[in-house]
Amino acid sequence: MKESGLSFLRAELAQKPTNAQRLFLLYYNGILVDLVVLNLFAEYSGKVVISSFAVSLCAAVLLQLLLKLTIAVEHRVAAFFKQRRGGLAKFLRYFCAWLVLFGSKFAILEAINFVFASDVRFLGAWHGVLTLIVVVVVMLLAEEAVVRFYRRLRSRDQPSAGD
Repeated sequence: MKESGLSFLRAELAQKPTNAQRLFLLYYNGILVDLVVLNLFAEYSGKVVISSFAVSLCAAVLLQLLLKLTIAVEHRVAAFFKQRRGGLAKFLRYFCAWLVLFGSKFAILEAINFVFASDVRFLGAWHGVLTLIVVVVVMLLAEEAVVRFYRRLRSRDQPSAGD
């Protein structure tokens, strides 16, 4: 079999990634997905205004970091209440998780306003908070879709029990 000039593209030559590389790819993927979603909203919606691509890239990085921080805080709060017993603890676990996830959008919007001033604006109900929530939900759904696609590629390459 003749060796082509593109032999480096063969999957069997790929090395198993380290945990640091996996973490890098997780954030890299998240930032790129956020960047695409943010720019699609900026292009096709009148409620997201971004002054340039470079600003949208920086905003995507900031959003990714703040969203990961929000999820980490939510998990810690949930873990705190999960250790307690009873109906009130269960109610507080879900209520506080919702409070962190919902309330964080106000903090994220303020962080974006502080860092980018008028270069990034979310317009609409509640001074843009509703628009930000929609954008963040779409970002999270898009990230999840990419992760699920990635996982399906793994199961596709696994030999079946009958092989």
